[in-house]
Amino acid sequence: MSLFKIVVLGEGGVGKSALTIQYSQHFFVKEYDPTIESNYSKTVNLDDMVTVLDILDTAGQEEYSVMRSQYIRSGNGFVLVYAITSKDQILRVKDSDGYPVVICGNKADMEDAREVSKEDGQALAQKLNCPFFETSAKTRVNVEEAFNTLVRNMRANMDFIRQKEEEQNNMLDSPRRGKDDKKGSKRGSRVGVSKPTLGGVKCVLS
Repeated sequence: MSLFKIVVLGEGGVGKSALTIQYSQHFFVKEYDPTIESNYSKTVNLDDMVTVLDILDTAGQEEYSVMRSQYIRSGNGFVLVYAITSKDQILRVKDSDGYPVVICGNKADMEDAREVSKEDGQALAQKLNCPFFETSAKTRVNVEEAFNTLVRNMRANMDFIRQKEEEQNNMLDSPRRGKDDKKGSKRGSRVGVSKPTLGGVKCVLS
């Protein structure tokens, strides 16, 4: 039985929490306080394989933007969410390569208020070379499909994910090793941790 950490990213108000709760707990939340950070656990039996998912629903508000690097560092796979009802909330992601990613154009039940075409979402997914779904947390359209696709992709890339986890752990250890190596020295090169990315994906949420 494998364990994967999924991180749900997107601007505030796009429906990340509603999407996550619909998938993990099978109900729709109409009203809720803005999320700072919430964790959900779900065990799935998919393709005759049992997988435990630790799903992190992240803060989308601008005041919590400094926490995004920490979110990204902790994930094995990512659900990038925007709302089809607002052009200002579509994700812009560049330099794609690496971790499994799924893009969700959420609030698909609000067709009358659509501002982002399905073609725009598909074009973004094509740039990232990742699956794309228009989802509705309210009606549950494509919710299972989006998350299950991500789970399958994480399974298929398990060796890559474990390798990256090991590399990140080594990078986190390097500043401590650097300090030990430079003890007593007045001047030395600074050892830092590189800016976390989605395996090369610099995630810009606007």
